[in-house]
Amino acid sequence: MLPGIGLCAAITALAMAAQALEERVAGHPYVEALVLAILIGIAIRTAWTPDARFRTGIAFSAKQLLEVAVVLLGASLSLGAILASGPALLAGIVGNAICGNSAIAAVAPVIGAQPKDIAAAIAFTAVLGVLMVLGLPLFVPLAGLSDNQYGVLAGLTVYAVPQVLAATVPVSLLSTQVGTLVKLVRVLMLGPVVVAFSLIAPRLPREAGEGAEAEATGAKGRPGLTKLVPWFILGFLVLATSRSLGLIPDAAVKPLTQLAGVLTVLSMAALGLGVDVRMLARVGGRVTLAVTASLAVLVAVSLALIRGLGIG
Repeated sequence: MLPGIGLCAAITALAMAAQALEERVAGHPYVEALVLAILIGIAIRTAWTPDARFRTGIAFSAKQLLEVAVVLLGASLSLGAILASGPALLAGIVGNAICGNSAIAAVAPVIGAQPKDIAAAIAFTAVLGVLMVLGLPLFVPLAGLSDNQYGVLAGLTVYAVPQVLAATVPVSLLSTQVGTLVKLVRVLMLGPVVVAFSLIAPRLPREAGEGAEAEATGAKGRPGLTKLVPWFILGFLVLATSRSLGLIPDAAVKPLTQLAGVLTVLSMAALGLGVDVRMLARVGGRVTLAVTASLAVLVAVSLALIRGLGIG
């Protein structure tokens, strides 16, 4: 597996170096290393098709390493942060739920998504994420939002934490603080949502060839807990609960979170290496329509929540 993992690691290093350069020049990354890794992987795959000696390591990086990253993310979550955010804002976040690359990466293995579909979703959200950073500040004068309200809007709609910072820093410090808090609390919703998807995944439509396998599994009787809830989701919940109970020391949280971030970027590089650009183009119309429509609904629902819940 070493050649494939090594190739993914090289792409990861390049993507993280590019993000570091963005931070040095602009003060914050407009395009995250996670997105850069998948784009670099796609570019390499377009110019060169990895042979058999690379494929095992690439597949391992795309699946198993991603699952480990999801587990480690649990160590950075604390249930206390939700309770401290206030009932009105909490209701708005629950109504809005989750979005973004972390959600795609976490839900994908639960529902058995194909690598090409994962990569396409992340690629399109990357483009729209940049557009959100550039266009969202226009809502301040157009919708008459206060700095606090704009922070909530950014936290509820922008896909990634660094992009939330990029969208709010030009407005005010208060917007930045509120937006970051809201986005982080949204991240806390990832665990329950992924568990829910793991329970309904067996009922989702399957591609050709998968139905027989599902029926064969069902014929053997009720699946066990590890079939209903994948091991990495159980691990995620164990670490999140441990963190909330204070069993994970503060000093360990940052290293675990950083490791999870690196593994996620590495897995995205692997996904990029598995994407044929021609296939991406074929699904582009459907994905573009779905992502654009969902983004429009997301902004509309977020504005309605801000007004309806009386967030000032």
